[in-house]
Amino acid sequence: MASWKDAVRRVLYPAYEARVVRHLPNERIPHHVGVMLDGNRRWAKAVGADTAHGYRAGADNIEPLLGWCEEVGVKVVTLWLLSTDNLNRPSEQLTGLLSVIENAVDSLAAAHRWRLNPVGALDLLPATTSERLKAAADATRDIDGLLVNIAVGYGGRREIADAVRSLLLEQAAEGRSLEQVAETISAEDISEHLYTKGQPDPDLVIRTSGEQRLGGFLLWQSAHSEFYFCEALWPDFRRVDFLRAIRAYAERERRFGA
Repeated sequence: MASWKDAVRRVLYPAYEARVVRHLPNERIPHHVGVMLDGNRRWAKAVGADTAHGYRAGADNIEPLLGWCEEVGVKVVTLWLLSTDNLNRPSEQLTGLLSVIENAVDSLAAAHRWRLNPVGALDLLPATTSERLKAAADATRDIDGLLVNIAVGYGGRREIADAVRSLLLEQAAEGRSLEQVAETISAEDISEHLYTKGQPDPDLVIRTSGEQRLGGFLLWQSAHSEFYFCEALWPDFRRVDFLRAIRAYAERERRFGA
């Protein structure tokens, strides 16, 4: 039965996907999409494989996603690959995950197709990991294409704390007192010190695996974002799932709190 259904999907889905793409309104495509790549471990368990296999399967789905984003006209993508909470996992599990992330980032950089920008507390990561992330950013710095934020060692609360700390140090260097800073500090001042400074806030945030919570992802930037929760585990996330998310976004009336 499963193989029969798969065969039907292979025949029908390309036509369905093409139809969805044709009817997407160009003026309502999200400029910046954040993606929470969730469900790798559950996928591995479901297929009877070890956790490392789940991480690798998830990593293999990143390049296709970036291609789908390019196809519809997305300009910025933020991929949450490792949270600050994830750093507390058992060392043998964390080592394997970091290895997969390093190899995935190296592969993205080698494609020389996307501009990679690490975001996160790189000082919390092993030196080898942070060095490879920085090397990927340096190697793709001049690419005029999709900007891909690689969120590794990322936590929304940590980002806000880092932004405030950076702002205070900057103001202190200019000779301003704490009282003077407190009188004039604004949300815009803090935004200029976030990991994503200079970028538009995400219009759409996608989370896979059926979880319906933000979990600390882009806490500051997502104040006015639209959210799309998909049941598929990340390694099973397909082009049709992505297009449905984009279509759902295009159909919404954004109110921005009004």
